[in-house]
Amino acid sequence: MSTTETSAAEATATEINRTVARRFYEEVVSQGRLDVLDEIVADEATDGAVPAGGNLGRAGFVQHITWLRSAVEGVTATVTDTVAEGDRVVVYWIIEGVQRGEVFGAPPSGRRFSGQSISTIRFRDGRIVEYEVLPDRLGILQQLSA
Repeated sequence: MSTTETSAAEATATEINRTVARRFYEEVVSQGRLDVLDEIVADEATDGAVPAGGNLGRAGFVQHITWLRSAVEGVTATVTDTVAEGDRVVVYWIIEGVQRGEVFGAPPSGRRFSGQSISTIRFRDGRIVEYEVLPDRLGILQQLSA
């Protein structure tokens, strides 16, 4: 494979990863389509957002999304930007909804909130193998306890 062909293949893989990352937020988080996880998450993937350092496999992702959608009524995740290179995509996104369950240790408040988050997602063969998220905990907690 020539250098040009390799560069084109890498660019295509990077764009596929970017598309899969967007699908995670649009279809799984916002729409609650857990069935999509079978298509976009590798069997051995880790979700660092799950307590205790992340569960292996899709079960961890199911646990994460199930909790999120029960704790935050009408949750939506809006991707505002992505940066992709090689096997990694950094996603800038906004989460919005009404708190109905415990979030970051705060008891249910019934308050609407919005917060920015940054996630790093690593891919292999177009599937998520590692997920980490850094939410604006302070900003969200300030809104929930106002």
